[in-house]
Amino acid sequence: MGKKIVFFDADGTVCDIEKGVPDSAVRAIAALRENGHEAWLCTGRSRAFVPWYLEQVPFTGMITACGATIEKEGKRLFNKEMSPEVAKTSVTVLRRNGLVPVMEGADYMYYDKEEYTTEVNWYSGLITEALGEKWRPITGNMDCMRINKISAKMVPGCNADQACGELSAYFDVIRHENNSFVGTTIEMVPRGFNKAVGIAAVLKSFGIPWEDTIVFGDSNNDLSMFEYAHTKVAMGNGSDKIKELADYVTTDMFHYGIREGLKHLALI
Repeated sequence: MGKKIVFFDADGTVCDIEKGVPDSAVRAIAALRENGHEAWLCTGRSRAFVPWYLEQVPFTGMITACGATIEKEGKRLFNKEMSPEVAKTSVTVLRRNGLVPVMEGADYMYYDKEEYTTEVNWYSGLITEALGEKWRPITGNMDCMRINKISAKMVPGCNADQACGELSAYFDVIRHENNSFVGTTIEMVPRGFNKAVGIAAVLKSFGIPWEDTIVFGDSNNDLSMFEYAHTKVAMGNGSDKIKELADYVTTDMFHYGIREGLKHLALI
C-alpha cells in the first residue's frame, strides 16, 4: 500500500475532555506513523486549546480552529486571524443577544470566568485547567484579542439566530446536534474556512494526492472533511449525518475505535 495521509478529529474521536486520549489510540497512531503514513490532527479546537494529552500523540502536523491554523512538525505555516475590531464587535453582539462568547486563538483563549461558568457548560472548568497560562479574560483585552474563531454558548432565552445574522458577514456557522457533546455551542469560523479547506491546503502545500486522504470523525463540524476526503471513517459514537457519509463505521473511541478503523483499512 502507498503512503496515506490520515486526518483525525479531536473530541469524540481521539480524545475526551475528562479522560484524555485512550492509550490504544496513541499506540495505533504511533504504529500508523511507523508504517510510513502521515497522521494529522484536524480539530475545531484552536491551537491554544491543544493540551498535553493531545500533544503526546505523534501527529505529523495539526490543522486547528477548523482550518484557520496549520502547522507541521511544530512549525506554524498559516494562521488566519480576525481583526481586533471584529473580535470586539462579535463579543458585543453575542452578549447583546444573550450568548456567552468564548474567543479562540492560536496562542490564547479568552473568556470571563464569571460569565462562562459550569452552569453554562459543565466542562468550563476543565477547559480552564487544560489551558493553564493560555487562558486570558475578555475583560481588559477587548481591544487586543487575536482570535481565529468563536464558540458561542447558548443559554435559555438567548437569540442565537439574531446574533448569527448580525455576524454573518464575518463568519460561517456550525451548529451541532442537541444531543452531542457540544450541543449548546455554535461555532463561528471565518467565512470560507472549514476542516476541508485546511486539508486541501495541506495536500496542495506538500503535493499529496487527494486519493490518499483518509478522515476519522464523529461530529457535525467534521461534515466538511467527510464531504471532501476520499475515505471516511465514522466513530461508533458519531452523529447520524457523519455515519451516513462514512465508508466505514468503527467502534467508539473507548472501544478501540481508532485502532480498529486503522486495522480495517490495513494501515496498521
